[in-house]
Amino acid sequence: MHADDVIRNSQFAIRNLCVGVDLVEVRRVTLIAERYGERFGRRVFTERELADCGRRAESLAARWAAKEAVAKALGTGFGPVGYLDIEVVQDEARCPHVHLHGRAAELAEARGLTRWALSLSHDGGMAIAFVVAT
Repeated sequence: MHADDVIRNSQFAIRNLCVGVDLVEVRRVTLIAERYGERFGRRVFTERELADCGRRAESLAARWAAKEAVAKALGTGFGPVGYLDIEVVQDEARCPHVHLHGRAAELAEARGLTRWALSLSHDGGMAIAFVVAT
């Protein structure tokens, strides 16, 4: 393979690669949840997400960060995409996965994004999410 072919193929792969990252202070999520109660949970998280988290603030903060990271990877942020359009679920091994609904699914399809990798972590009062889509 010629060097120009490698560069051309690399550029194609990069064009179909989107990333997003977000960092959330756990205390912020705790304060919002205390202030708005169930209304906050229902507005931002699906029933499955709430069940998976067991209402643990660290887990909710990580999922909120994931929703923000996915919206960034889609190139829209929130507005065109709602919180409930992006769902973070876990498999039987408790690994997180992205499920898209509504407008988020439409945008991902239009951009050719069919595979999503998600990493979540929380420590020291902060939660982070990093997502890669191809």
